[in-house]
Amino acid sequence: MKQTLLFNKHSQLGAKISDFAGFQMPISYSSVNKEHLHVRESLGIFDVSHMGEIFIYGKNSENLLQRICSNDISKLIPGMAQYNCMTNFKGGIIDDLIVYKIEIDKYMLVVNASNIQKDYEWVLSQNKEFNATIIDESNNYSLLAIQGPKAIDYCQNFTNVDLNSMKNFSHSISTFANCNNILLSKTGYTGSGGLEIYIPNECVVDIWDHLFKFNKNETLMPIGLAARDTLRIEMGYCLYGNEINENISPIEAGLNWITKPETECIGSEIFKKQINNGVKKKLVGFKLKNRGIPRSGYKIYDSRDKEIGITTSGTFSPVLKIGIGLGYINFESLGTVKDIHIKIRDEFIELEIIKPPFIEI
Repeated sequence: MKQTLLFNKHSQLGAKISDFAGFQMPISYSSVNKEHLHVRESLGIFDVSHMGEIFIYGKNSENLLQRICSNDISKLIPGMAQYNCMTNFKGGIIDDLIVYKIEIDKYMLVVNASNIQKDYEWVLSQNKEFNATIIDESNNYSLLAIQGPKAIDYCQNFTNVDLNSMKNFSHSISTFANCNNILLSKTGYTGSGGLEIYIPNECVVDIWDHLFKFNKNETLMPIGLAARDTLRIEMGYCLYGNEINENISPIEAGLNWITKPETECIGSEIFKKQINNGVKKKLVGFKLKNRGIPRSGYKIYDSRDKEIGITTSGTFSPVLKIGIGLGYINFESLGTVKDIHIKIRDEFIELEIIKPPFIEI
């Protein structure tokens, strides 16, 4: 089992450690509810160094990415990033990722930890006609996510880059906390704003220490992966292995906005048909009308107790103080069934279908 370079820091802080995607990762430091609300109201720091970084270089790198990614890579300019899916020939999602255009003919793909090797091998297999240079640098980079409404102002103390002027999904490579060649990205997985900071391994401990030495009013709080999950559910963000996988298309997952079949990406003909003809199932958000906490795998029923869907993610929303979830429902049931229920243990609890995000930021 791997450890990030900040493992000892997490242990010293009393983090609950658990195995995740082949790494020993901090799940929580205090209560999940406390950590969640702190990110929504102030700022928190996540060690997400288990994520993968794959670099693609060369004159055909854009053409390769246009082929393997669902979004329109040609829209990217240096200094910008783009949310994406890598898709297979069945139209399923190999992984969701962020593509960074570092400079002309140089890109960085940030992929999920559990999919690093699979993604790398897939990109290599599709590269034969493009002859781009592909390097997996995942073991050489660490990643910190500093998230929350106070994150930008806090991080401004460590860099000369004007963070407030940066647009969402933009990035800048600069000095941060006296360390050079740090990629500062205005992205995140919480919906509360902030930065994701890509750091050469040799600098990550120093940057962590700098961030907390400045933390005189305890504004900055370490946050575990459990709160990262509840935060992303409140926003309706997909998680690989839950809402998306190799048998689910971006159209079914509600990711039409990052799916541009006109680029002739892998699976494009399937996406065109799904957009024109509709899909059999669709990802929806829902909240419970009574007490209860939905969990992955809980079944969803119509008013006649006929099974019409399944929960993919669920939690108790610390902001709304109710149970919320994401799940797939048979498309023909949407709009035709008045009463929809989820079965929690032996009890049927009525749902309200809503369009995420569940909260306003």
